[in-house]
Amino acid sequence: MKRTAIDIETSDGVSEATLHGDAAGGAPGIILYMDAFGPRTALWEMADRLASNGYLVLVPDLFYRFGPYGPFDAKTAFSDEKKRAELMGMIGGTSQEMTRRDTAFFVSALEEAGAGGGFGTVGYCMGGARALNAAAAYPDRIAAAASIHGGHLAGEAHDSPHRHAATIRARVYVGSAGVDQSFPPEQSARLAEALRAAEVDHMLENYVGMRHGWCVPDHGVFDPAGAERHWRRLLTFFDEALRSGARA
Repeated sequence: MKRTAIDIETSDGVSEATLHGDAAGGAPGIILYMDAFGPRTALWEMADRLASNGYLVLVPDLFYRFGPYGPFDAKTAFSDEKKRAELMGMIGGTSQEMTRRDTAFFVSALEEAGAGGGFGTVGYCMGGARALNAAAAYPDRIAAAASIHGGHLAGEAHDSPHRHAATIRARVYVGSAGVDQSFPPEQSARLAEALRAAEVDHMLENYVGMRHGWCVPDHGVFDPAGAERHWRRLLTFFDEALRSGARA
């Protein structure tokens, strides 16, 4: 699978990123928003898999404002006091608004690489809310948005995705872990109510028995069967939403 490293100039600096696949035939473009541990082999291999199904996939570094960092081991980083503090500082210092602004440059990078048609977003962990907020911020560009074990999708913060459901025109898929403190049942219900009230074409799916992070291969809670189930759902979702004539 073709994988190309690129630099994306934003209003705040330069985000290193990787492009996966090619745009032959105007392949739809997808932005994969990282989890808390940053771009690395596990996410690049996931992007390769998406690309192998006919997409041009971009994996940008959302932590670029901090300069060099990591690498982080997804299995141990949060149990190491120093690394946990570093991670939490970067997560807290990379706001939803920052990623919203960056997304305009991410879409442009996909366009410059030859991606065609509507664009998709998918985010894991901290990337989940960003994938949904991207759809709210760019309703004329984002045709499909997916959150996988995303946290705080319907919380109290002003930038919680459920508060911006009214501007979403994309199809939405949310896959949540069976037990996830960052996205408890009351938030799931709140998000579903907001999406339905906004008449957003959406699906919320609860992966019973899965833990937060189950889809990403280098996580300690990785579940192969659960991950494959997520892949079946995600590929069908993007196929229906991004292929020619898919949007009604």
